[in-house]
Amino acid sequence: MRQSLSASSPRLEANVPSILAHAGPILTRYDVIFCDVWGVVHNGQTAFEGACRALEKFRDGGGTVIFVTNAPVPKRRVADMLAARKVPAKAWDDIVSSGDLALDHVTARGFQALHCIGPQDRDQALFSALRARSVPLAEAEAIICTGLNDDRNETPDDYRPLLEDALEKRLPFVCANPDLVVDVGGTLYYCAGAIADLYVHMGGEVFWAGKPYLNTYETAHQKAEALRNANVERNKVLVIGDALRTDLKGAQNYGCDALFIASGIHRHETVDGLDLSATKLSDLFGPGAPPALGAMLELAW
Repeated sequence: MRQSLSASSPRLEANVPSILAHAGPILTRYDVIFCDVWGVVHNGQTAFEGACRALEKFRDGGGTVIFVTNAPVPKRRVADMLAARKVPAKAWDDIVSSGDLALDHVTARGFQALHCIGPQDRDQALFSALRARSVPLAEAEAIICTGLNDDRNETPDDYRPLLEDALEKRLPFVCANPDLVVDVGGTLYYCAGAIADLYVHMGGEVFWAGKPYLNTYETAHQKAEALRNANVERNKVLVIGDALRTDLKGAQNYGCDALFIASGIHRHETVDGLDLSATKLSDLFGPGAPPALGAMLELAW
């Protein structure tokens, strides 16, 4: 039987973040924000105006904002997508994308022939940036995956036969988006991370280019220090995100504080009607969950 959280269980209650109406008093404690994009700044279609204003105000006060995203495309493409969704350029300073991390890894490993998985039109910015050739699986040195080829009709299990062949060849798998799912206007779609996770469980080797892995935060930290022309202690960095598995776990791994935004992929688990539910939040932040300083339905100053 599952035990309920109560006043008699202080250890469990301590892990449940308080529900906040305003983030300003927390944001002013920090010099740098590593901010998720999808689910925090926009919903895949339109910008969250309150979140954008909060980041603008933080920057106006001398803070630095690095968008840290598991988007499987180079940062120039992320910037274009932000502009298309009306996210103001003055809300951020720089971008770390999973797409760039994946491209850097491919270059470092010297791969010359890759089998590509993902929508060729939507993720063309990454595929066209590859120096390696795109080849059939039988000729590949590795797999690079940005997502499902058809995320509206396929599931990760549709790729099991291909992964079985890849495993037999001992092909490494470069995951250019560690997210399992993404929320697009209220609908959840599988991401590259769901295929990579299946490959891992089958015994395959995966390089995860993005959150919650340290390469992402190390890159973001280097960018922040370069922009500020100063060392930045990790206790002066705040991670803002909507996903426990990536954003909050990444903050915990890197030794930074985190702020949880419930309007993203955990919305259905945390929201009653239009309000953030304390009871549902307690269920989500059960034993073993990464910590957060507070929780908000949407980011607002």
